[in-house]
Amino acid sequence: MSQYLLAIDQGTTSSRAIVFDLNGRPVSKAQQELPQIFPSEGWVEHDPEQIWADTLKVCQQALSSNGVTPAAIAAIGITNQRETTIVWDRATGKPIHHAIVWQDRRTAPQCQALYSPEREQWLAAKTGLLLDPYFSATKIKWLLDEIPGARERAERGELAFGTIDSFLLWRLTGGRVHATDATNAARTLLFNIHTQQWDDELLAFFDIPRALLPDVRDNAADYGHTDESLFGVRIPIRGMAGDQQAATVGQACFTPGMIKSTYGTGCFMVLNTGETAVQSNNRLLTTIAYRLNGKPTYALEGSIFIAGAAVQWLRDALQMVRHASETEELARRVTGTGGVYLVPAFTGLGAPYWDPLARGAIVGLTRDSGIAHIVRAALESVCYQSRDLLEAMQADGAALPKALRVDGGMVNNDWVMEFLSDILDVPVERPVVPETTALGAAYLAGLGAGIYQSLDELASKWQLERAFYPEAEPQRRDALYRGWLDAVARTRSSR
Repeated sequence: MSQYLLAIDQGTTSSRAIVFDLNGRPVSKAQQELPQIFPSEGWVEHDPEQIWADTLKVCQQALSSNGVTPAAIAAIGITNQRETTIVWDRATGKPIHHAIVWQDRRTAPQCQALYSPEREQWLAAKTGLLLDPYFSATKIKWLLDEIPGARERAERGELAFGTIDSFLLWRLTGGRVHATDATNAARTLLFNIHTQQWDDELLAFFDIPRALLPDVRDNAADYGHTDESLFGVRIPIRGMAGDQQAATVGQACFTPGMIKSTYGTGCFMVLNTGETAVQSNNRLLTTIAYRLNGKPTYALEGSIFIAGAAVQWLRDALQMVRHASETEELARRVTGTGGVYLVPAFTGLGAPYWDPLARGAIVGLTRDSGIAHIVRAALESVCYQSRDLLEAMQADGAALPKALRVDGGMVNNDWVMEFLSDILDVPVERPVVPETTALGAAYLAGLGAGIYQSLDELASKWQLERAFYPEAEPQRRDALYRGWLDAVARTRSSR
């Protein structure tokens, strides 16, 4: 009897597979860290073959532990780092180049060349997005223009484009299915979020052949079956969503006004706006939270490029800590940062600034500043950036939320969660199951397989592990945040 759901969670810094029971409890998991490739300043790449090998490996590991067998899997759900772009050969399945990661800024000059206020307004009206290297369109164009023969081959229909979900689906199905879901399509700058279709005007604007593009499906839908050679049986693939949208589902943010924030490599705050695609006046993104039965639910999203990656930087580049877990004790060791702010604009600034040329800085250093102050400043930066996003959402008309549901690796740090609640002046809720991105993918697969009947059924499964409540004095909260805004201003390219 099929009694489990398998979630594939392919992220920026790791590939994971988690088996859930039908109540949403993790049964087995496996994870493999993914090496980052930095060919040039501002460039970030991944090896797609490494991603595929790691994904297959972690799936096999998760399916061979705790008595779980492939035959017991009712369906697979896939979730992925969004915007990361791969173009591959339809005949061989081989990529024509490394994957260009969402953090990559190589197309900033192309975006600047295309930019005008009118064009950006036109793009936002169709896609909900901004003209920025973050999104897939200019990455695709770069590949077509820079790889010899790629454009001609694309026009002949010999090549396929996909975000990581599409690439994994292609490989999992033995090249039988070239598809994506509405949430990933909505992050390309090529998809009209109102018509729910690839847009010919956008394709012409970015000079991208339609023949490259995958079919777009609901988040809970038939995505084919795995090739029997992979796991010994054909397993249905029934769910797919970009990582932040999957986390929105995993956090059961199904009512307009509910909000979640994921703290992984980056930080992504998503506010459910229901049937209304709210057009931001504060450089937030209008996006699709999920699409079920052909009906989209919209969201406002704020994207921060560097969150947990700042801790990785402290560990790997500066060697200030040996393990991320050490940061909590170091942060508690001092009563404050002593006026130190770390602005982690290593790959530019995301929302609400959208400054691809900004660069990171540590400001406010004195002779008394030590490792603990810098580590604490790095952790605080994640919380200040979250306030940037919440302030922008409120300026767009959102009410201060009753609570912020959080997930991702950083939420295990109690000190960060306490400081986050203080800076936002909002209760912060951490769920029992912290792997909400993978859980959301599993839930979507369960919906697609007919195991679950409604979103209400999924919402009833959400459980609170711990809540953190604001304790900071308003005067102190605002003074700290003003210091952050001053530090950010020093990093801006337009100063």
